[in-house]
Amino acid sequence: MIELSDDPSRLDVARIHGWLASSYWTPGIAREKVERQIAGSHCLGAYRTEDGQQVGFARAISDRASFAWLADVWVDAEARGQGLGRRLVSWFLDHPEYADVRRFALATWDAHGVYAPLGFAAPSRPDRLMERLSPTLKQMLEDTP
Repeated sequence: MIELSDDPSRLDVARIHGWLASSYWTPGIAREKVERQIAGSHCLGAYRTEDGQQVGFARAISDRASFAWLADVWVDAEARGQGLGRRLVSWFLDHPEYADVRRFALATWDAHGVYAPLGFAAPSRPDRLMERLSPTLKQMLEDTP
């Protein structure tokens, strides 16, 4: 069984760093940056009940009133294919502290099928959305098909 917890003391930061450093969205990210991301976010871990090992992670950046950005949803390879990614995101969507949030957003390259059943879709008014990318991210996106 898998238990979800937002207790920050349970997070395995070394493991999370390893996952994110190997991801397509933050390849090679420094541990110090991951620590800052965790400190500035509402984090959720997924843990095997039999041994407490962390097998999943997600975080929300939010004012808990009008907007929330979901980021770094990760499920360890051994725990994939069991709905855990969707469960991590649902935890935030169903959490009472986020009940009044008007807009949840996230970005994905390859997991649209995970998030679509939860109501995520392309922006309804993309002409009203803007973004500012760091030069590093801009170059990374230009280099990615």
